[in-house]
Amino acid sequence: MACFNRVSPALVEILNKLQSGESLTDFDHNLYEYGSVRYNIQASASSPQIVNLSTWMPPLSPQFSSDCLPDCALQDVKRVYLDSAQVVEPSKQGYMLTLRINFAEFPQRKEDRMKAISDISSLQAVILSSQMKEMLWNLEPKYTGNGMCNPIKIVYQPKEPFFVIKMLEKTTVIYPMRFKDDTDVVLATSFFQELVDVSNLEAHSKAPRCTWSPIPPPELRGEPFQYLTTNGGFVSLEIFSQHMRGTKAENTVWNLLTFVSYVKYHVKCIRSFIQRKMRRRQENLTEVIRSARIRGDEDDKKHQIGGHKNVKKLMNFSRSKMFKKRYEVHVAVVSYPNWTCFLDKGATNPS
Repeated sequence: MACFNRVSPALVEILNKLQSGESLTDFDHNLYEYGSVRYNIQASASSPQIVNLSTWMPPLSPQFSSDCLPDCALQDVKRVYLDSAQVVEPSKQGYMLTLRINFAEFPQRKEDRMKAISDISSLQAVILSSQMKEMLWNLEPKYTGNGMCNPIKIVYQPKEPFFVIKMLEKTTVIYPMRFKDDTDVVLATSFFQELVDVSNLEAHSKAPRCTWSPIPPPELRGEPFQYLTTNGGFVSLEIFSQHMRGTKAENTVWNLLTFVSYVKYHVKCIRSFIQRKMRRRQENLTEVIRSARIRGDEDDKKHQIGGHKNVKKLMNFSRSKMFKKRYEVHVAVVSYPNWTCFLDKGATNPS
């Protein structure tokens, strides 16, 4: 799953090491990131303050494929990195853009230097956002024979393209949603329905309108079957001119590019939360059952001990009585013959 953070953590780590002077030898490193993005970072031991950063990334749309950086993106890069980097022309062979970074020109404050490195590490977001803004703002709508607009396929995440339909009054962005697990489909469907309900509230009337459908919308008629086969339905966002004005344009474009990543991250968090709650509930129920079982065993032991005492008393009482009776019988039996003998003697020898 693609990260929806604008800054590349790996690029930040490399530039921090270089600007701190940790590398004392010639540095030549290739970095590969999600979405077939390639970076090449070069630094010389003779001038460690100078770093050349080259990048290449596939175009957002196969309909506008080119090995060179579009003019709109090049102008945005020069504007954003006016104070922190310089565009090298021509770029390094095999790359669409090369920036020359001079750490000696960075601000002295640590916070400002970290901010400059963070801005440079968001180079991919600057280029992709510029291309997306060009498609949403400047492209003319292309109508098909049946009066529908021709959709433009956007590939930001491999195997998960989405479509942009440019019209005169608005721009519709349609996302075919696919999930690997049936549980994720259930959670995502609930999330989409809630998102649709929230977008229709009056309090959120200025936000892009959202719709969801389990079947392909009419705007995607004629597209290849592989793009229309989904298990999570189709989410549509309507973008108007007020969403592309001023500073809102950057946030709008980046949110559109990373919408699928955000949804999958949100579903993953919900699933983890539910599993954690269920696991905690199971542990609580197990503890209750264990406590009840221990109390039940103690009660049984007490009952058994009380029963043994009564039996013991009964047995002791019975044995004493039995012994007493046996003793009396034995005394009687022993005394009776002696007495009879005495009587017999008295009878035979009368006085």
